[in-house]
Amino acid sequence: MKLLTQDPLPRIFGTIAPPVSGLPTDPQESVVKIVGFGIRVFILVATLTMLIYLLWGAYDWIISGGEKEKITKARSKMTNAVIGLLFVFAMLALYNLVTSDILKIFPNWGIRIPQL
Repeated sequence: MKLLTQDPLPRIFGTIAPPVSGLPTDPQESVVKIVGFGIRVFILVATLTMLIYLLWGAYDWIISGGEKEKITKARSKMTNAVIGLLFVFAMLALYNLVTSDILKIFPNWGIRIPQL
């Protein structure tokens, strides 16, 4: 019988290592990445919501059958969807102006608009 001088478990299962994080160790860089990611997710959700609401209004317009009241409601849905999206982008521009240019909290944090 052969005696093992080393523990065979590290060879079989590997060694224990701390988890790898995608966030930098600098707290300011971490906050910038988290806020940037949150804003990108918010823009994506707002855009998808606007698109669904816009298509819902278009569908209501198509099935309205020429009734004035239904057409007015459908037009209102579509208008509100576009105004909502413009409002989201206006708030984003204002946030960017205040944090980057005036307070200089997040300089050069940049927003990348999702592309296909």
